Amino acid sequence: MPTPPSAVRQLRLVVEADDYDAALRFYRDVLGMPEQAAFQGEGDARVAILDAGRATLELANPAQKRMIDRVEAGGAQSPRLRLALQVDDAVAATEVARLGGARVIAAPRTTPWGSLNARLEAPAALQVTLFQEPESG
Repeated sequence: MPTPPSAVRQLRLVVEADDYDAALRFYRDVLGMPEQAAFQGEGDARVAILDAGRATLELANPAQKRMIDRVEAGGAQSPRLRLALQVDDAVAATEVARLGGARVIAAPRTTPWGSLNARLEAPAALQVTLFQEPESG
């Protein structure tokens, strides 16, 4: 296998949001993802780049995805792509997200691997897992 020309420096997930203003308010103002840059183009084209902290790419096979759905959301099936955001306090962050417009699919629960996870349906038609690692909070 050939060596890649350079290492990946950043993971950026691009999401089309039908209600751009509501999505921006939720992710920037409710969840607290600072705006790094914003651009406007022709025909009301708009984009905001929000800082989500450290990024990783989590690849799971179908069996693992089903197991996570079972553990995290009582079997509620997640779509092919789902955001997972680490927070310091999953209980408080879930309530803030709910008040900010997200629908709670599953309240925070402790997983077999020790994290506290909640599942939400959030603006821009994304399912979001808010997770708190055992050493956080």
